[in-house]
Amino acid sequence: MTDTDAKLQPKKKGLTRRQKRTLSRGVQYAVFLAAVIAFAVTADWDRLQNQFAQADIAKQMFPDVITLALKNTVLYTVSGFVVGLVLGMVVALMRLSSVGPYRWLAGVYIEIFRGLPALLIFIFVGVAVPLAFPGTEIPGGTYGKVAIALGLVSAAYMAETIRAGIQAVPKGQMEAARSLGFSPAKAMVSIIVPQAFRIILPPLTNELVLLFKDSSLVLFLGVTLEERELSKYGRDLASTTANSTPILVAGLCYLLVTVPLSFVVRRMESKSQEAIR
Repeated sequence: MTDTDAKLQPKKKGLTRRQKRTLSRGVQYAVFLAAVIAFAVTADWDRLQNQFAQADIAKQMFPDVITLALKNTVLYTVSGFVVGLVLGMVVALMRLSSVGPYRWLAGVYIEIFRGLPALLIFIFVGVAVPLAFPGTEIPGGTYGKVAIALGLVSAAYMAETIRAGIQAVPKGQMEAARSLGFSPAKAMVSIIVPQAFRIILPPLTNELVLLFKDSSLVLFLGVTLEERELSKYGRDLASTTANSTPILVAGLCYLLVTVPLSFVVRRMESKSQEAIR
């Protein structure tokens, strides 16, 4: 076959890259739809309704689930976030310090409290501290213990976030502040940190969402009826009623807070990306 004959042969047409993506997306949609249909057909909806959607049990939970359980959950979260933010700022500045022991101590703290499960920190604060210091009471009772436990855990993560935010501020900002007569500490507090917080606000808000869920670990500290948060409140009522509706209602209350916060995080991230562009 000559070169001319080869050129005259019709070329085999395959799928284009765009067609392949469309086909792959269609297969994924089909698999997802098949899974949804299979679940809808095979699930015992009557049994699920009887176990998780009893309207009379759900009504009995109000208003206590909001005025007591949700309120306590929010208080635990906010107190832990405040402690974590303050401690995280200190650890972040130690991590950036020119003094070697400060950097070493901050690094050890971050590795330990990021590596340990939050449950162990709660047990340590609730059990080990009273044993180590007999007769010493943590101020605030359960609220104080939760604030310290959540603060210790979150501070390790916030410290790295704050450090990254400070390092993201252009070095020229510090140089400009020093040229105006600012001391290094005053320049850090007045110029660098405010700019860093604008950068790290989305991840800090995301940390708040995580703390809101981690507050459920308070049940391992042994709380009174008036100190119960959403998870403990839902579990206690589920045991009393022999029904899982309280757990579902508690879960919906968690979503009532976490979904709007997650939306706020996405909006802040999108605005940050637009500002960068």
